[in-house]
Amino acid sequence: MAESVEADGVGTADGNTMELVVPSLAVNAELCRAAVAVFAAGLPFTLAELEQLKVAVSEAVGNCALHAYGGEPGRVRLLAQLAAGAIVIEIQDWGRGISDVALARQPAYTTSHDPDHIGLGFAFMEQFTDALEVESAPGEGTLVRMRKRPSGQAAGAAWSG
Repeated sequence: MAESVEADGVGTADGNTMELVVPSLAVNAELCRAAVAVFAAGLPFTLAELEQLKVAVSEAVGNCALHAYGGEPGRVRLLAQLAAGAIVIEIQDWGRGISDVALARQPAYTTSHDPDHIGLGFAFMEQFTDALEVESAPGEGTLVRMRKRPSGQAAGAAWSG
């Protein structure tokens, strides 16, 4: 772990990263959400904020399991980094991709025929994080990037990746 030490001698978690690659199975959403919650504990998030992060990660990984590979095996990559007092989380797949990201981000939009899937994944991700970016192209997969800062810390500069 790359740890920096501030003037008061207290170490920070800035620069720490975690990467996890899992099969695109719905059950792995639970693993990814738990891993992010433990990792994010390196910052002063409240329990409610940790729960929000867990929901956002579950939705992103769940979307990969449900949509990315059309029921075929595939991989999902979770990358998390603590930087500048925030956590940046990337969820990536190399599946079918999204042809219209703006439409897919609309609340209640879904391509699933399952009545249990109500199309609120991106809405939850957006609501529970400070910034959300989605990069996707048909046949190339999808990258979801989320950023969240603990509520007790001042907001930083605009999105810097």
